[in-house]
Amino acid sequence: MISASDFRNGLTIEYENSVYQILEFQHVKPGKGAAFVRTKLKNIISGGAVEKSFRPNERFPQARIDRKDMQYLYADGELFHFMDEETYEQLSLTKEQIGDALKFVKENDTVKICLHSGNVFAVEPPMHVELEVIDTEPGFKGDTATGATKPCTVETGATVNVPLFVEQGTVIKIDTRTGEYLSRA
Repeated sequence: MISASDFRNGLTIEYENSVYQILEFQHVKPGKGAAFVRTKLKNIISGGAVEKSFRPNERFPQARIDRKDMQYLYADGELFHFMDEETYEQLSLTKEQIGDALKFVKENDTVKICLHSGNVFAVEPPMHVELEVIDTEPGFKGDTATGATKPCTVETGATVNVPLFVEQGTVIKIDTRTGEYLSRA
């Protein structure tokens, strides 16, 4: 059991027959009245976010979240197939379970599958990936002083804004959390 006064970002708790991850928390001590903990919680199954306030002495069971490294094999229509790198067991997930987590992931890349009580609720791609630019407009000479960017399409089909000097065929490094260009690889 974990008390509300011990909350920290990223912690998962069981609350109202569901599992929530703490996105933000703030201990508030008003001038008049009792202290409380204001939180922003994300339901890990539905993805919805709610704001709740708790008394610091309220206690909640901590949810056990398992993260398993799996290799992304391929997609065939509505199903995405993964393989456990230790046991070689395969797992198929639907497009609804995946969301847009595989936007920057190529086949044979390793991802983390997040499970709660044996049920998959999220797929976490690696933090940074290196992908080849397959389509982009040419940059204009002398237009670099403004830090201008242009859209490009990478080999997974995702669109990323890149500096003007990036050309077709260049391998770039991308932050998968924000979808931003980091550097040339």
